[in-house]
Amino acid sequence: MSKAYTKQEIREIVEQENVKFLRLMFTDINGAIKNVEVPVSQLEKVLNNEAAFDGSSIDGFVRIEESDMLLHPDLSTWLIFPWEVEQGKVARLICDVYMPDGTPFKGDPRYNLRRVLKQMQDKGYSAFNIGPEPEFFLFRLDENNKPSLDLNDQGGYFDLAPVDLGENTRRDIVLELEKMNFEIEASHHEVAPGQHEIDFKYTDALEAADKIQTFKLVVKTVARKHGLHATFMPKPLQGINGSGMHINMSLFKDGNNVFFDENTDNQLSKEAMYFLSGILNHAKALTALNNPTVNSYKRLVPGFEAPVYIAWSGTNRSPLIRVPQSRGLGTRLELRSVDPAANPYLAIAGILSAGLEGLEEKELPVESVDRNIYHMTDEERRENHITDLPGTLNEAVDEFAKDEVIKEALGDHLTQSFIDSKKLEWSAYRQTVSEWERNQYMELY
Repeated sequence: MSKAYTKQEIREIVEQENVKFLRLMFTDINGAIKNVEVPVSQLEKVLNNEAAFDGSSIDGFVRIEESDMLLHPDLSTWLIFPWEVEQGKVARLICDVYMPDGTPFKGDPRYNLRRVLKQMQDKGYSAFNIGPEPEFFLFRLDENNKPSLDLNDQGGYFDLAPVDLGENTRRDIVLELEKMNFEIEASHHEVAPGQHEIDFKYTDALEAADKIQTFKLVVKTVARKHGLHATFMPKPLQGINGSGMHINMSLFKDGNNVFFDENTDNQLSKEAMYFLSGILNHAKALTALNNPTVNSYKRLVPGFEAPVYIAWSGTNRSPLIRVPQSRGLGTRLELRSVDPAANPYLAIAGILSAGLEGLEEKELPVESVDRNIYHMTDEERRENHITDLPGTLNEAVDEFAKDEVIKEALGDHLTQSFIDSKKLEWSAYRQTVSEWERNQYMELY
């Protein structure tokens, strides 16, 4: 858990550490990090929740006639960036967005996750822990300092230098993250050339979402210093694996992991089974949140290790949900479809709501599938009650739009903003003529 700083402690740190600028960060509906940077002379205004910004210019926020909004910093997110500018250090605070009348803004993804966590607590649970596994690609910058399509290496899974030319970049990313109180559990080259993964220790859902956003910012910043562009785009190149962000999750009550039961054959509790069932039952609607771009569905195809079928297993990695072997406090479910383009606040809110619905319904999931689903025939999949995830963004949004549980996980404002945003994205994509189409049809027809 992050330290709960007081206003006075922050004032003292600012003085001692020569902090000259404050970056007030928040996240829009598409998961993009936004910030208002102010000089340290505005510290008191920031600490008194008086920092204002124009919400009408942010995707999914408000109309121009209701644009004035306030940023309320979460003091537990106080952090000084480890890189220093000439004028002094830069610190950040992650903020919740409020209306001028002092009420929380219902279109703020971070506030919405707080709301869903409160519903969880009202049901008697104390914590929803999340351990993310974000992957990313490193591309070389061209002579104009723009991203090229040249990968920085041709390495593979767990390769070492000199094959893995991203090793120094990845090491510097880890060192910078550790300066920012991340506990790094693993760092390695991934399956595809130029692809990397850095895993950090699980924590409660809100802090985990904050850390995912901070992680992305650090990765991109450090990569630039090495002359590289880091991208969390799910599938930047065809013919190789895309980038995922597997989400490991566990639910706690009174300090105990409720997913663990030493008296069952697989040591999974009924609560774990109910929670798992809830995610499976709402998997199609969740896909819109977990895989929120047109490009996401170029990753979710057979043949590249990304899950495309709704099933679960404790022994193989082809289904949507895997149950890792760890038990006791480490008992967890791993949702493998999520990609790093997902807005973590919305994705986690949706996953938690689906699991809580499963706990409410007390419905056991279908039997686990302990063989490679990719090698099964259509008939075998039907016999095992295995269905497909949505194949396009449009299909996923349609599933989301008819799932009352997942819509309630976002609330009315975010639901409508999300649907509107994604329908516009799909419409723009449908109107775009690709190079593939020209190569395929120009001469043929």
